[in-house]
Amino acid sequence: MVVTVRSLGLTGLSGYEVKAECFLSGGLPAFDIVGLPDAAVREARERVRAAVKNCGAKFPVSRITVNLAPAGRKKEGTLYDLPIFVGLLAAAGELKHLPDDAAFLGELSLTGALRGVNGVLPMALAARARGIRTLFVPVENAREATLAGGLTVYGVPDVGALAAHLRGETALPPAPDWTPETETEELPDFRDVMGQENVKRALEVAAAGGHNVLLIGSPGAGKSMMARRLPSILPDMTRQEALEASAVWSVAGLLDRSHPLLSQRPFRSPHHTASSAALTGGGPALRPGEMSLSHNGVLFLDELPEFHRDVLEAMRQPLEDGEVTVARAGGTLRMPARFQLVCAMNPCRCGWRGHPSGRCTCSDRDVAKYVEKISGPLLDRIDLHVNVPSVEYDALRRRETPESSAEIKRRVDAARAVQSRRFAGTEIACNAHMTPAMIGTFCTLDDAGETLMKNAFERLGLTARSHDRILRVARTIADLDGAERIAPPHLAEAIQYRSTELFKG
Repeated sequence: MVVTVRSLGLTGLSGYEVKAECFLSGGLPAFDIVGLPDAAVREARERVRAAVKNCGAKFPVSRITVNLAPAGRKKEGTLYDLPIFVGLLAAAGELKHLPDDAAFLGELSLTGALRGVNGVLPMALAARARGIRTLFVPVENAREATLAGGLTVYGVPDVGALAAHLRGETALPPAPDWTPETETEELPDFRDVMGQENVKRALEVAAAGGHNVLLIGSPGAGKSMMARRLPSILPDMTRQEALEASAVWSVAGLLDRSHPLLSQRPFRSPHHTASSAALTGGGPALRPGEMSLSHNGVLFLDELPEFHRDVLEAMRQPLEDGEVTVARAGGTLRMPARFQLVCAMNPCRCGWRGHPSGRCTCSDRDVAKYVEKISGPLLDRIDLHVNVPSVEYDALRRRETPESSAEIKRRVDAARAVQSRRFAGTEIACNAHMTPAMIGTFCTLDDAGETLMKNAFERLGLTARSHDRILRVARTIADLDGAERIAPPHLAEAIQYRSTELFKG
């Protein structure tokens, strides 16, 4: 007799249906698992054997064959323990009448208790799409599974309780749909930043339009401090954005299972020794990298020239497309990577070029060599290049409190509301992601603006990409100003964010 139990699997960030086919036959006792299982799946034999005995059931003395279909797709992880357990008991006659629209997943302990697994949210979304209506998961994954909606989720504490439920003896209570509590964690606030009003303005523009930004200044000027405060003025995530980001974190095993829906935009800051695989993702299990973990959030690269060149160049395509394609020996997959890039760097190797102390010892050639580590194509994809001057003593000692993040965020939210109405019915969420056709529609210039743009294009040696990015930034500045059209002052401010002295020539 063959018993089929529905389960789920994961490839990258996409879930798919897996069927555990259990067959008991005569012959010498054996327990084989086929269907391209990895080591963790093969070890399920011992966990299932111990769990069956410890829940009071009789382990069948026969030849056991479990096929995980589709057999041509590699199966990884410990989540198949539970469907194998259920299929084994059903094939042995211990369980009858398994529901056809139910799926099972979870890791077993030797005592029969269930442990949580990673990637439940994308698998629950796949289950709903495949017509599965009931999902049995470990208790600690139940909240996460309910986020998919349209499913009856049962949190299973141990296999004894599951067996009693399936036999109709003691019903498990369905997990209630989880809703996030009010967020209480406070983010770093801009009220802590003294001075640097021009940099705060640039970050406000970046937040309002979703633009990439590069901060250039000497050590101690506050580049990292202000970059880490950018999430405090970003607009709140929509439900769809939160689900997308949470699914990535779930696969990576970073999700807090007591609070499985990200309520704040991700902020990732990898060290400059990170490899290109760490940023793009991949590895034997094809897991998401830092760019995908920053999806719908911020990727902060401090000390930008210290990153390896191949790491920086790996970001060029994702910055344009909003996704990263990873091709490895284990397969090829596409992962979302729509992030806001924020970079910080010193103006030279010693870091003190332009500092009032005059302590810089770098020659012009040394500076050029240092800056050459960052390629032109990558710089072209960064909308705002902002000089961060050293903070003056008077600014540090002033008594008035600087503007708080909440005040800045109100203006950012108002600008984003304008963009939401503008792009209603499309997949575009902010000005930074406008298509060329949208730029032609929403970024028209008057005669004075055309003259200003032409002069800047010729004087700065702009590319077609940087031309479009200036118009996108100008559109954001106009939105912050509440203007219907882009005026010359809006365009002039956008242009000055591309005219950093460090990169001229």
